[in-house]
Amino acid sequence: MRLKDKVAIVTGAGKGIGEGIALRFAEEGAKVVVNDVSEPDAKRVVEAIQSQGGQAVAVMGSVSSREVAQRMVDTAVKEFGTLDILVNNAGIIRDAMLHKMTDEQWDQVIDVNLKGTYLCLQCAARVMRE
Repeated sequence: MRLKDKVAIVTGAGKGIGEGIALRFAEEGAKVVVNDVSEPDAKRVVEAIQSQGGQAVAVMGSVSSREVAQRMVDTAVKEFGTLDILVNNAGIIRDAMLHKMTDEQWDQVIDVNLKGTYLCLQCAARVMRE
């Protein structure tokens, strides 16, 4: 249990790599804040962690929102007392060649993949520096 009593936020944890990270962290003893835009996926991962005796809570929403990023950090502190680990896993792609991509598609990718990382890091750093 290498992560015993550590508190982690994993973004994009409703499926795929993020789900795997959240489940493994819980296996290693971490308390996990599971974030995803899909409520059913996030709740399923939380239930899987809890069914194995772990502790987890879900925070739904897009990392591209400062309010969601702050809510994840606030939830970690409220539910588990601190925040030790942030995994910025959330990311999106738009299946379009660059020369065919619309401005809206580009903005969506940048908002989640770049701005979302920045927002989560900024919110988490305020707590992790204490």
